[in-house]
Amino acid sequence: MTLPPAGETTGDLLAELSRLKRHDLPVRGGQVTAYVYDTGRPEVNDAATRAYLEMLEVNCLDPTAFPSVVEMERQVVGAVADVLGGGHGIFTSGGTESIMLAVKAARDAASAARPKLVLPVTAHPAFHKAAHYLGVEVVAVPVDLKTYKVRPGDVEAALDADTILVAVSAPSYPQGVVDPVAEVAAVAAGAGVPCHVDACVGGWLLPWLREAGAAIPPFDLSVPGVTSISCDLHKFGYAPKGASVVLFADPAMRRAAYFASAAWPGYTIINATVQSSRSAGPLGGAWATLRALGREGYVELGRATLAATARLREGIAAIPGLRVLGEPESSLVAFTGAGIDVFVLADEARARGWFLQPQLSYAGIPANLHITVTGVTLAGVEAMLKVIAESAATARARGPVELPEGLVDLVAGLDLDTMDDTSFAELAAAVGVDLRPGTGQPEMAAVNTILDALPAPTREAVLLRFLSVIYGP
Repeated sequence: MTLPPAGETTGDLLAELSRLKRHDLPVRGGQVTAYVYDTGRPEVNDAATRAYLEMLEVNCLDPTAFPSVVEMERQVVGAVADVLGGGHGIFTSGGTESIMLAVKAARDAASAARPKLVLPVTAHPAFHKAAHYLGVEVVAVPVDLKTYKVRPGDVEAALDADTILVAVSAPSYPQGVVDPVAEVAAVAAGAGVPCHVDACVGGWLLPWLREAGAAIPPFDLSVPGVTSISCDLHKFGYAPKGASVVLFADPAMRRAAYFASAAWPGYTIINATVQSSRSAGPLGGAWATLRALGREGYVELGRATLAATARLREGIAAIPGLRVLGEPESSLVAFTGAGIDVFVLADEARARGWFLQPQLSYAGIPANLHITVTGVTLAGVEAMLKVIAESAATARARGPVELPEGLVDLVAGLDLDTMDDTSFAELAAAVGVDLRPGTGQPEMAAVNTILDALPAPTREAVLLRFLSVIYGP
């Protein structure tokens, strides 16, 4: 874009925005089974939107200038602490930032020469990102390939004098299962190591599923040995994006997450989060959503989510060739196929208006498709199962993706550091992916098949080039 010579009208801007969004996946209705969370209640969304806009220009940088920020954060963090076993919290922009602060606090509180973070292979990549930024080594341990849960003994074997933090998931995103939090926390405590529970997905879901009758194991700060926990409110809290909370059992650990600097002649710098200036809009949206739904609203959504999840698992199991992975305690469901290419199935479902999230194979876990069941899913679960069954049948008839001979080896051998973005875009076009903006939703089966055949470091290098191309000039 070049800056227009004169200002444009609101009507023109909104019309252009509508044009830009024409190929976006829908954020309401439940046909997108990842990325978005929908209550199916427009009045709740309206309350959150109004509160978000009311706080949009308020800056969280200086809480003494805007005391509303302090009071709203105290209320939001207090509500989360009340449900998740107490603690002392920080409102953040999302799960990645919450996890980064937990890792920073553990690193700064320890005295390890070579700080290490022990976690399951199913732990969210946010831990790897935090470790990358903070100079911490990741020690990943395997999971049981029947339950997809980490084994406490494997965690214990991975600990050493430099371990600063152990992490577990409640649930892990890939298969929706809850790691044995109490057992792992006990192992960590026995070694004098803090234990963080990544409940970014489950923190504001599992308590309501439990109230709706699900058997949810203990996972929060009430569990001995758990020292911190992260919980996203923009997931099953149904708040607008940019809302998460990290809780610490010890206020000293929360202080270790903070940052202050007085080594300059300007204004005082003290930050509770990674960001400095940040809009209070997400805080306002989360505050309004929690109050608009209340405990009864979340319990009701929990009941609907539990019912939809049970029906979805039952329905997928009845489709020939499909199998749900593990026994998910949450409302995250992953399934794989025998004689059915799940990447082709995903493209077929997308052509029918439904987005199912592909997950690549890793650490002995097969390639699969992921579905996040939300409060709105129950109303459309039969339609979803019909699409999955039709897409599976078509995928079986089409067969797996057939790549040109030698293509995977070619990609694996590329020197991506010397290849320019134009050449990479041409390579993508050769396998049917148009990276030009505004070209709609592409078929991704071929790309996912190539990525699935590559080792993780090569996958990452390819994905970074993909990002460079789509955001390039």
